[in-house]
Amino acid sequence: MTTPPRVVVFDAYGTLFDVHAAMAGHARKLGAGWERASALWRQKQLEYSWVCSLTGPEHWRDFEAITRDALLTALNWDGGADGALVEALMDAYRALPPFDEVPEMLQRLRENDIATAILSNGSRAMLDAAVKSARLGHLLNEVLSVDAVRVFKPDPRVYRMAEDAFHCHASEMMFVSSNAWDAQAAWAYGFRTVWVNRINQPTEFALSSVATVMDDLSAIPSLVLGGGPEAT
Repeated sequence: MTTPPRVVVFDAYGTLFDVHAAMAGHARKLGAGWERASALWRQKQLEYSWVCSLTGPEHWRDFEAITRDALLTALNWDGGADGALVEALMDAYRALPPFDEVPEMLQRLRENDIATAILSNGSRAMLDAAVKSARLGHLLNEVLSVDAVRVFKPDPRVYRMAEDAFHCHASEMMFVSSNAWDAQAAWAYGFRTVWVNRINQPTEFALSSVATVMDDLSAIPSLVLGGGPEAT
């Protein structure tokens, strides 16, 4: 990286916010299979967003509706979804905690005049609730929701929102995601890209050759400010 990016753009769910914390907080009621249910919830949430995009704008549903549908599927997989539990889990999802390193990482970027943003599939209401709950609002220049374009990642129209918001080219920004497919799409669009491989999963899309790979976000300020290697 020859010059620091002007902006660091973050995916929200799984990158800044722990998507499995909602079910972890209700593990006693969910039982021993809560981790599998949480993984299925996330899987179906993503699948439903892609189907929504691919079937056309007349089938648009926002991320909160999709998240609820995915939750019902995950719970029904084991025989039934209790209404009170569904509401409790949805409330928990609106207030997901940030990963431990997130506040300090964002603070360091802002202290060094690097703009920060969220670019997420999340609905505007969901993102506002999550940012407020995590007390991150003062550390973000922009919170960008796909509600504005009514299509989900990895559609290029979503990534273009960051260019429009900051009036600069993708090559002048860094995009950070824990989702391999999202990181690949951002790289293909033209961003400098970081893949946060929190669970040590096998490399996909040859990301190790085109993106910086990290196991959490704590080294982002060093990479941005120190001009470290683009890929590891």
